[in-house]
Amino acid sequence: MACLALNKENVHIKIPSADTVDGVTYYCIEVRIASIKWTVKHRYNDFVELHDKLVTENFVKKDILPPKKLLGNKCEAFVEKRRTSLEIYLNEVYNYLKKAMPRELAVFLDMHIYETYFLLQSMALEFFTEGNNLLQKSKTYKFNPVQLYAISERLKQPCPPLEVLHKQYYFSHVLDFNSHLNGLIIEGSSEPYKASNIYSSTLSIELSSFKNIQELTIDRYPVDKIYHMGNLRDTVKCLKVNNTKLRNIVELAMCEEVHKNIENANDSHIWLKVTHLDLSDNRIQTIDEAIKLLPHIECLTLNNNLLSEIPNVTKLPRLSELYLASNNFTTLPDDLHTKLGYIVYIDLSQNKLTSLASFSKLYSLEGLDVSCNRIEKIEEVMHIGHLPCLENLRLTGNPVSTIVDYRVKVLVPFGKRAADICLDNETPNQKELDTVSIHQALRIAREGKSPTFTASDAPLFSAEIPRV
Repeated sequence: MACLALNKENVHIKIPSADTVDGVTYYCIEVRIASIKWTVKHRYNDFVELHDKLVTENFVKKDILPPKKLLGNKCEAFVEKRRTSLEIYLNEVYNYLKKAMPRELAVFLDMHIYETYFLLQSMALEFFTEGNNLLQKSKTYKFNPVQLYAISERLKQPCPPLEVLHKQYYFSHVLDFNSHLNGLIIEGSSEPYKASNIYSSTLSIELSSFKNIQELTIDRYPVDKIYHMGNLRDTVKCLKVNNTKLRNIVELAMCEEVHKNIENANDSHIWLKVTHLDLSDNRIQTIDEAIKLLPHIECLTLNNNLLSEIPNVTKLPRLSELYLASNNFTTLPDDLHTKLGYIVYIDLSQNKLTSLASFSKLYSLEGLDVSCNRIEKIEEVMHIGHLPCLENLRLTGNPVSTIVDYRVKVLVPFGKRAADICLDNETPNQKELDTVSIHQALRIAREGKSPTFTASDAPLFSAEIPRV
């Protein structure tokens, strides 16, 4: 991120080329402040507009801008001559105004995008003029790491050398806006930032200016670059950290620490209110012990990681929903019920499971998604047919879903509860229920037992049982 205040003598402005698009010539300006550089394109008319402002407001000489030319201004020789002259003009203007650096010149050179001080001015202006409207529409706002880096740097300097007098540019507008947000999205990128050589993933940030955030989303930005969480651990209820290459949970829970060792954790590292944690699309191989630093989790999402086991979930006594799609599970422990005793919903779709036996004692389970696994035998459904609360089951995408009368054969083990089962997002139709009832009757006949019917059995039949 560029800092003009510290590098006024290390600024280089060039116009190395010009491009003509649809008959319009754009001059490609390269700006470099220390090691940070970027490009911006302007037409000659943009130069004229800038020059008029600088002449009027900053006493720049009127005759230093290359003059207009109505005829022949498209020929290569003229464009090249004007390119050279405009480069001389920009350097002359910058050297004359660099101590004051008017905002008009800074914006012309895109410093309000890549330079800390002028970027903060732009943010302050936006929140001064549109802040109330933005907050009325939504109290969630998306920042990129470049913006947050600028805020973080400003917080280190309560009285920067270049302070403005116009109230619409006061940094306090940024702080005020941030303090009213209850949702924060940090969206980074692995690509260079816009037309610069800035990589946002290398910028360190702090988040102390956000006082009331309840939903925090970090996307494509490494959490180890956050050196101060502020009071987010006391306020955040929903935490999402996606596409960050996160390898384990301790990297997030103790992100500010140089040595991220769970043995060094204390009360200051505990996320007091997080009930929903989403760590999808990372590189997590195990649920490490640091999960205990988020003790109130009710919904844990770890889709698209590298998991093959689920240790330490007993440290989450309130866990009721678990999402583990697109991982590396081939088997699950027989004592799964001792780890997930009060689980209500499990998503293990797109793994490599071959059996449902591990789910047989999850008596609180209401929904199970094991679609797109490797379950081949219809007998596997017997392991879950007796679960009293199960109502939603997804088996599609398994080899078992290709057998003849698949739906009916899956519903049979549920007996009188077959009508309550939504299989593969579809409730049973009456024909399926009638067929299930026939299978039940045949089974009872084979076992030599007399059938007894109750009111709850009625939905399985298409006609009333005749009175004797």
